[in-house]
Amino acid sequence: MENRINRAIWGVLLSFLLMASCKPSVEVDVLITGGMVLDGSNALAKRMEVGITDDKISYVGAPGEHSISSQQTIDIAGLYLAPGFIDPHTHVERELSDPEQKANLRYLRQGVTTVFAGNDGSSPMPIKRKLDEWERNGIGTNAALLVGHGSVRRVVMGMEAKEANPKELKEMEEVVNKSMEEGAFGISTGLFYAPGSFANMEEVIALSKVVAKHNGIYDTHMRDEGSYNIGLMNAVRETIAIGKKSGVDVHISHIKCLGTDVWDKSPEVIKLIEKAREQGVQVTANQYPYLASRTSLKAALVPRWAEDGGYDKMVERFDDPALRDTLIAGITENLRKRGGPESLIFSDAVEAIMNGNSLGEMAKELDMNLPEATMEILRNDGGIKVISFNMKESDLERFMQQPWVMTGSDGGAGHPRQFGTFPRKMHKYVAEDKVIDLPFMVHSSSGLTAETFGVKERGFVKEGYFADLIVFDPEKVKDRATFEDPYEEAEGMEYVWVNGELVIDEGKYTGKLAGKALRK
Repeated sequence: MENRINRAIWGVLLSFLLMASCKPSVEVDVLITGGMVLDGSNALAKRMEVGITDDKISYVGAPGEHSISSQQTIDIAGLYLAPGFIDPHTHVERELSDPEQKANLRYLRQGVTTVFAGNDGSSPMPIKRKLDEWERNGIGTNAALLVGHGSVRRVVMGMEAKEANPKELKEMEEVVNKSMEEGAFGISTGLFYAPGSFANMEEVIALSKVVAKHNGIYDTHMRDEGSYNIGLMNAVRETIAIGKKSGVDVHISHIKCLGTDVWDKSPEVIKLIEKAREQGVQVTANQYPYLASRTSLKAALVPRWAEDGGYDKMVERFDDPALRDTLIAGITENLRKRGGPESLIFSDAVEAIMNGNSLGEMAKELDMNLPEATMEILRNDGGIKVISFNMKESDLERFMQQPWVMTGSDGGAGHPRQFGTFPRKMHKYVAEDKVIDLPFMVHSSSGLTAETFGVKERGFVKEGYFADLIVFDPEKVKDRATFEDPYEEAEGMEYVWVNGELVIDEGKYTGKLAGKALRK
């Protein structure tokens, strides 16, 4: 009897051992284990193991599901793993081409592994030359380009405030087509800025049809985000109409209610976009989590007609007695819409002493009235930028909660959003204010962006996708950049992989330039 029991016990043990030995085996270069995985789809976090081989994610599975051998194992117990964030709207062309800044640490520290540039209608030309340069010289993050409508218009038509004739429109269509063939992901417009503001909707539709043939996207800084020309609601309607008539997917950069005249209009904007989406127009948007925008003093205050012909012509108009009263009236009204002289703070001025001072303070220093001070400052520094405090928290939060709104920094020098957008969204709006939850934040910063812009095999934690991955403790991820000190790098990213290369290791930069120039 005892022998039969012993044989039975040994039989069970043998069966267990045989089953264990039959467990599927997997070989990977790097195994990441012990953490919770947010896969970029808005699903809840799960405890999973993730393997990397070369530049791809080669394994995703539950703990113990497979027998895994690896050259390196990283235990991330207590941390979260997610796809690297994708920023659809930056202004880092110059930084990526600068040997001292091309590592793009300001974005890697945020967990951003892919950036889009060429926004607001302004892009390098030709597209291929810039992408080839980045590929040749090395960059820290992946980078993609949109072709700028304003840049195309400037090449063909200069800065003239006129409608394109058939010949000029044909030339622009050819430039856009060539740019798409060279790898652009779509076209961007800056219809609020010159020379994009000089184009009618028919011109934009014609160029968007070219983009649609390449399955690209139409990304727009709309003609108005407040009450400066056609009004916020009409600008949204124009964007929807461009999508409907051209067949292109449209993307609003950046969705906001800018200026006191349109505060609390967010429910109306959302309703208009939801209706368009129900009717089959693919409308999405991006947003940065700050209540202040940053733009040029010229774009903020000078009536757009004064820019016809470019900067030199604008300065000539400043000195034309016949136009003076009209200019002063236009600047005064735009200043009202921006919230007054103290809401405009100078940033990255040629004269460093101006930085951090308001337009009101500088007008007193110059002993001039506000319109005269504006024109005098622009005579000396035509590209001077201002931080403009012009948005309302309730509008920002409503937009943030929409499933078609993604995270975008609009990152440029002088504003903390270039260094802090993604950590600020996680720290303030997830952890502190609980406006959204963590899976939603990750999805709106990765998978949603990849799907919207057609970034293949990125944005999700999936087998066969590129290993752009981040590991973090959401309680420790914080933005450090402020309006007073906008160049402080974020903290809290423990590990960051770009194309399978570990570029942030236990919070420290490894020195690797692992990014790729992405082509559509």
